[in-house]
Amino acid sequence: MTSASPAPAGRTALVTGASGYIGGHVVPRLLDEGWDVRVLTRRQGSLDDRPWVGRVEVVLGDVGSVEDMRRALTGVDAAWYLVHSMDDKPDFQERDRAAATHFAQAAEEAGVSRIVYLGGLHPDDEELSPHLASRVEVGRTFLDSGVPTAVLQAAVVLGDGSASFDMLRYLTTRLPAMVAPKWLDNKIQPIAIDDVVTLLVGAGSLPTEVNRTFDIGGPEVLTYREMIGRFSDATGRRRPVVVTVPVLTPRLASHWVGLVTPISAGLAKPLVGSLVHEVVAKESDLLEYVDVPGGFTDFDTAVRSAMQTAEPDTAMRNLALTSAATVASVVVGSLATKPDSQWYRSLDLPDWQPPPVAFPVVWTALYADIAGSSAAVLNAYDKAGDRDGRRRYLTAFGTNLALNAAWSVVFWRSRRPWAAAAQAALLTASSADLARRAGSVSKGAGTALSPYAAWCGFATVLSAAIARRNR
Repeated sequence: MTSASPAPAGRTALVTGASGYIGGHVVPRLLDEGWDVRVLTRRQGSLDDRPWVGRVEVVLGDVGSVEDMRRALTGVDAAWYLVHSMDDKPDFQERDRAAATHFAQAAEEAGVSRIVYLGGLHPDDEELSPHLASRVEVGRTFLDSGVPTAVLQAAVVLGDGSASFDMLRYLTTRLPAMVAPKWLDNKIQPIAIDDVVTLLVGAGSLPTEVNRTFDIGGPEVLTYREMIGRFSDATGRRRPVVVTVPVLTPRLASHWVGLVTPISAGLAKPLVGSLVHEVVAKESDLLEYVDVPGGFTDFDTAVRSAMQTAEPDTAMRNLALTSAATVASVVVGSLATKPDSQWYRSLDLPDWQPPPVAFPVVWTALYADIAGSSAAVLNAYDKAGDRDGRRRYLTAFGTNLALNAAWSVVFWRSRRPWAAAAQAALLTASSADLARRAGSVSKGAGTALSPYAAWCGFATVLSAAIARRNR
């Protein structure tokens, strides 16, 4: 085996994407290996929570800026390019292409001796998803740059904080059963985060003549269905029932993932897109240069290790809380409601009032929306560790449900239409405030709660009209 030489003292490494998951693991390993580390970030505050920030040189800049890249790469021996677009904006391919081109040109001008890039494992004879194809193009840009480059290509990375691992975790733990795409049975070769970092850091000291891609993967090849089952076994959970269907497209699947997990649909799309293909390593040549002490980590060990540091998932608890509170409000309101009473039948109602059958249909959908959206908001507060924000939202949520139930009591039991109209106006203001609060931490939840506020506004107008016609 021709081993990569250790990093001599005084060699300088540049790490882009240091605030991200992979980069955040690579930096301390480089420091441990004796590298002088410089990190590039767009915002100084993005590194404040990193324990190693005081041991590195921080350069503010953007990979999309030629001048920033020249400044960051001056005096650098090896550079780790660990950024790529993980959004659904239409220009992501052009942005990735331009950034990689600028970086490669600046690295060549600065005399950088090695670029290390982490791309995606992919088949050679299939049309790739746009995100996966873009990552392949970025790797090719570096390989053609004139700077010796190692492009490491990995599939699912198993570690707490990895987006692909988080998707696996939440799908497995939140759903007792799921309907999934047929490509859930495609083969995948996952790899533990510690092994990825070992190979990435080792690749920085490859011989200068090495300029190529390397497939990297763990010791087991599994389907995503098998990964779900093995995750359940490794964490002591019941295996969910998985039924595959041929009609769920990657776009639909990404929205489904965004609905049932904390991962946004925009981030889920590239993750799902990579699963359409069978992603299995075709070679393991990097092991001829880089040693992995103790060998690769098996799937079960990697999962258990990742879950040791994973924050508890509070989603089901939050949904139970918001659902119970919403149901309590529904019960109080239903007990007070008397649509068959002689008093109500005697009222002069406006012609534009919806038919009676519309109200239970609309309110059922709205109550489900209130419970589900509010649970999503609480999840967002939990993820951010914002206990005060969570408490304030729960106070607003409880006040809103109390106003909701109180309207029925005031209108149906007290038979005071003007007071009910005033109560509905308060409920409308509360509902709009609830949607505003939700939107501040979860844009989707805020949007989902908007119809509730609109319906309460309509209920205010209707209540006022009934009051005027029945003085």
